[in-house]
Amino acid sequence: MKVSVRKISEATGFSPATVSNALNRKKGVNQETANRIWKAANEMGYAAANKITKIKFVIFRKNGDIIDDSHFHPAVIEGVEKEARDKGFETVFVHLDCNDRDYRQQVSELVNDTSSAIILLGTEMGEEDFPMFEHSACPLVVLDGWSDRIAFDAVLISNTDSACKAVEYLAAHGHERIGYLRGDFRIQAFRYREIGYRRAVSRLGLSVYKSYIVNVGCKMETAYEGVKQYLEKEENIPTAFFADDDEIAMGAMRAIKEKGLRIPEDISIIGFDNISFGAIANPGLTTMHVHKHDMGKAAVRRLLEIIENPDEAKMKLQVCTDFVERGSVQTIE
Repeated sequence: MKVSVRKISEATGFSPATVSNALNRKKGVNQETANRIWKAANEMGYAAANKITKIKFVIFRKNGDIIDDSHFHPAVIEGVEKEARDKGFETVFVHLDCNDRDYRQQVSELVNDTSSAIILLGTEMGEEDFPMFEHSACPLVVLDGWSDRIAFDAVLISNTDSACKAVEYLAAHGHERIGYLRGDFRIQAFRYREIGYRRAVSRLGLSVYKSYIVNVGCKMETAYEGVKQYLEKEENIPTAFFADDDEIAMGAMRAIKEKGLRIPEDISIIGFDNISFGAIANPGLTTMHVHKHDMGKAAVRRLLEIIENPDEAKMKLQVCTDFVERGSVQTIE
């Protein structure tokens, strides 16, 4: 069994805060006290945990539709690197493709390396991908992904509540025919945004017709093609759309303009993520701002808590979003 700070505290009589500071070589603990704590920790087998000096940032790839050329994840990675560096840890990047022939061996080596801790970027992970990581021998936090069946420490976006907020905003601006631009690669985040969309329209008593749900590709170009085809054949078009993310929203905006329709006068649109391109679009894209740096930093902080107290209950931390109003939503009188 892994030795926690709490157990060392009970054995030595020093407070958990003093034990933690001593083990992390922080100032404020006199040398005699620190030596006593380290002696007890070594005797109890804590030394192995203390040897963790690097964090492996594991980028899981299923098909790359979301993470390849992503404008979202670099900011998350920056948050991880900065927080890890500030805490004295090296960050090592590992690319894990589930289509590789030796994928299972790669995972086995990762989860059994007790000299490192893992932040697992789970954006493209489905429920079927999590079991191999369930019994990791090293501390592990899932970032931007989660399992409904297996308990993992995780840091994720408040997807459902945020999508509800976006739809309610459109309704508050007079829209009753609200559509959904649905990414065709159904990552967990998109699934829960769809739940938020459907929950909001139901709560508001709005009708959702089949023509209001548009399945499109997840990249800007494929979303453009999908919306272009939709506009060519569909007549019952909503006055507003909520999109799974900004990439989809911006591809849709291009298609809408090419059709000769105006944004937001003819069609309003709200995205999700607040990538930089949205601010310079014409009009600027109204969206949900995700605190990307904070998500990365929170994942590192949670990982360090697990290293210090491995027996603590697992936690899922949802990071709330902020609404960013720009010019892509019209008020209907």
